[in-house]
Amino acid sequence: MQPARLRARLWVEACLGACRAAGVFATVLARGDADAGTVLLKWRRTDGSGGVLSPYSSPDGVRIWLPATGQEPVAEAEADAYWQRQKDRDPDVWVVEVESETLWHPLQEPIDLNHNSDHNALQEKAKSLFRR
Repeated sequence: MQPARLRARLWVEACLGACRAAGVFATVLARGDADAGTVLLKWRRTDGSGGVLSPYSSPDGVRIWLPATGQEPVAEAEADAYWQRQKDRDPDVWVVEVESETLWHPLQEPIDLNHNSDHNALQEKAKSLFRR
């Protein structure tokens, strides 16, 4: 049986509350569907670099986060372009920005750093196949 999911708006509120409690700045960059929207986490370091975490569900229903922009920090413009593309495809997407020097999850949900390396390799291969 899959664990119950919080509505997107409630999850965002919990995330913002956890950040406030930890003394970490967080803000909502984009609002989506209050009930069923996907939430992306953008993390931003003081030098402007950072990245985007994207959720997926494991086979047993646990929400796990993938570094969608790669394991290493990227320029803020690249992170912003990523979440904007997601928002353009799905207007129900929420985006929460967290200012942190390290890859950190406010609600302590797991971040899978190994999964994304395979994804990035596949993405690069696909790009090379479709270059004109």
